[in-house]
Amino acid sequence: TGPLKDMNFSVPEGVRVRFIYQFTSEPPAVSFRATGEKDGIIDIVPKTGILYLNGSLDWETKAVHRLQVESLDEKGNIVKGPYTVTIDVEDINDNPPEFDQIKYTGVVRQNSRPGKPFMYVHATDRDDPTTPHGQLTYSILHHFPNPYTEMLFQIDNVTGAISPSKMGSYYLDPQKQDTFTLVVTVKDMAGMTTNAFTSSADVIITVKESLWKAPPTIHIQENSTQIYPVNISQVHSNEPDVIYDLFEKEKLSRLPFSIDQNGVIYVTEPLDREEKDTYTFFVVTKDNEGELVDKPLHIHVTVEDINDNPPVCQQAVTVLEVQENEGGGSNIGTVFATDMDKEGTLNSRLQFKIKSQVPAVPASDLFFIQQDTGILQLISSSLNKRIASNYSLKVLVTDAVFQTICDVQIHVIDINDRIPIFEKSDYHNVTVAESLPVGTVILEIQATDGDEPATGSSYIIYQVKEGDPNNTFIIETDPETNQGFVKINKALDFEAAPVYNLVINATNPEPLVPGVQYNSSSLTLFKVFVTNVDEPPVFHMTVYERKVSEDIPVNTLVMTVEAYDPEGDTKIVLKEAQGKHAQYFACRKRLFCKNNAAQKSKTTLILHLGDVNDNPPLLAMDYPPFFCYPLSGGEKAFLQATDADEQWYSTFTFSLAGDMNTRNNWEISKVNATHAYLSPKHANFEEKVYNIPVIINDNGKPPLERKVNLEVNVCKCSSEKSCF
Repeated sequence: TGPLKDMNFSVPEGVRVRFIYQFTSEPPAVSFRATGEKDGIIDIVPKTGILYLNGSLDWETKAVHRLQVESLDEKGNIVKGPYTVTIDVEDINDNPPEFDQIKYTGVVRQNSRPGKPFMYVHATDRDDPTTPHGQLTYSILHHFPNPYTEMLFQIDNVTGAISPSKMGSYYLDPQKQDTFTLVVTVKDMAGMTTNAFTSSADVIITVKESLWKAPPTIHIQENSTQIYPVNISQVHSNEPDVIYDLFEKEKLSRLPFSIDQNGVIYVTEPLDREEKDTYTFFVVTKDNEGELVDKPLHIHVTVEDINDNPPVCQQAVTVLEVQENEGGGSNIGTVFATDMDKEGTLNSRLQFKIKSQVPAVPASDLFFIQQDTGILQLISSSLNKRIASNYSLKVLVTDAVFQTICDVQIHVIDINDRIPIFEKSDYHNVTVAESLPVGTVILEIQATDGDEPATGSSYIIYQVKEGDPNNTFIIETDPETNQGFVKINKALDFEAAPVYNLVINATNPEPLVPGVQYNSSSLTLFKVFVTNVDEPPVFHMTVYERKVSEDIPVNTLVMTVEAYDPEGDTKIVLKEAQGKHAQYFACRKRLFCKNNAAQKSKTTLILHLGDVNDNPPLLAMDYPPFFCYPLSGGEKAFLQATDADEQWYSTFTFSLAGDMNTRNNWEISKVNATHAYLSPKHANFEEKVYNIPVIINDNGKPPLERKVNLEVNVCKCSSEKSCF
């Protein structure tokens, strides 16, 4: 109760409150009168001044009622007023949300970007939108069919935008399932209470084939005379209004391709297959903010060959030799030519033909060339060095378009009818020390041949025919003089072979004519006497090897090294170990070795160390992990561990150390023996660097452990998904 004045009241809707307020009268006032927005529900008792309801208010019908109240005297004259009385109707949650359609339909393309909306649902609620009563939350209740553990679609709980999930972006395929039905719900009270109202609607989604596909390999003919740029292909994004661009896989000085904003790909200049026969690049799509819209498409271009290269002679002049008594049909050599056009095609197929022969005696067709191989043959046994000692051939080499002339010089050489003859049949004795190094010339020998000089008929090959079963000696020939140089081919050893009785023969690379044979004139003799030299001691083994554990105790005997004296039983001492890591070893045992300080020998000791588990594992990462802010959920960072010990200790377990706060925020899951994922458990992270204690154990015996403080950066990311 109270005196008459301006008043404000709040009354919940739907509640049958009879009494609101009682105004008290002041003389000479004896009654009250109310006018205004009473709507047949609000009134006042004239005599008592009680403001009351005779029904329930409805916020959805009228949210505010405004009345004027005045007091009257006995004659009905106004004593006080009118005063304004305002009644605000308080909303209660008495209306369920309603979708604006009973059923929705939408179309999504295969491989659409996750999170990119392709349709919306919309619902309204008649309750007060400024209160939770009218605040709506969307969700997907059912998903028919749903062949995977996760839903293929997702909905924005505020906007009602429906988009493919990460799983859907990967698995949606109209060939497998082209229609899905979603049961989408909308809940008021911001979805926060169990007694909120919920409504649902069906969403029918049709999956269509992705427009965003890489074209098949593009084939472009080289050196085309078309007007550039030339349209070679086109790609289509699933999304409208994207910006197309090309991204090089190879670092070329200039990429001869471009793309317009309709996705049309052009080649911008003539291509040369002989310069580069394939190109690989990517097509990307971006939005107006430079963010990638679709997954990059891999474009392959093959440059098709045309016949634009002539044959090329491999040699300026091909020089061949043939004996004058060579038989008909004999192969005397090959003319080689190349073509830079594509191998294995008609463009690079070469054919050969003899264009001319000079001189044309005793006939104009002495030679024949195989058309597809370039092999030259004699037609008949018609060569005579006295008639012509040289022939010049012009060989025509052709492909399907071009032709080239290759020059061939053929030298007719004398027949091999003379044998080499030694100037001495016996070179007697040669005395050499067993210490002479390999390659030393110990004797010069000479034979002569009466055939044509500087040909295979007169060139002399010297060989040890008898007396050298182990090839201790080798003989080299001076091609100008045919002089032979006897050299040491293997180390001499007085104790093994003090004397060699050698028989040397001399032959030609060209075969002798029938009826002529090598005889004793092509043989010579000499003896090699090897003299003894005071030799250094010899170890029993060239290399000593042993394997020990790396934690072998100091003073452990590793091995025994033994040596002997080739000259006899002279005492010698193993003196010291030298070389890399020699400081780790000591020689303790004296052996029989030579006292002469001038005679020393060395051998190699290889010690293989067996690994023991003495190194704890550690993280092997070039860059600290990061997550892009704000987190959206499902992110993972790759962790890798390594260990300086052998690989069989390199199976690691990862775990989190620290307090429960760390375990509530992060989790680690194993990937394989050396890798794990670090994942945030929620998305409510600030933009800063977090220190996460991680424990890594190996599987050695005993296992070793290392604790590392891993710095993880939650940061804003660029379009390339890197911190900036």
